[in-house]
Amino acid sequence: MSDLMNKFKYFIGIDDYDEEENESEEQYQDESFDMPIATKTRNINNKVVNIHTNTNMKIIVHEPLSYEEAPSIVNDLKSRKVIIINFEQLDSNLKRQIFDFMNGALYAMEGKIQKVTKDIFILAPSNVEIDGLKDELKSKGIFPW
Repeated sequence: MSDLMNKFKYFIGIDDYDEEENESEEQYQDESFDMPIATKTRNINNKVVNIHTNTNMKIIVHEPLSYEEAPSIVNDLKSRKVIIINFEQLDSNLKRQIFDFMNGALYAMEGKIQKVTKDIFILAPSNVEIDGLKDELKSKGIFPW
């Protein structure tokens, strides 16, 4: 700031400008202050969850016997719980109705579904990633479930 005042005084003719004093100040400033170089960072959408977090993940097993149980299953999905649903005890018409209801709810919540067997499915909310290892093994012909 004083350097600016000295230059201004010299410009209007009030004071003599001292070159030697100005050079030593500029050298001192150049030695001590280096501007950091900005680096680009990428924001990677990673769904890896730290296993040491304090949040409790729950997996709920549902074996619905009637269509009236479907909303309670969706409520568990809305509270971000992983659901394993077993349709083995249902007739095909009721199974289709509940399955369609679950698929609509999963679509609305951007959830995921994975078939385990003919009548058992895993339903996961959007914050849970279902590993696609089974799909990879099936495509390679190792385990054709």
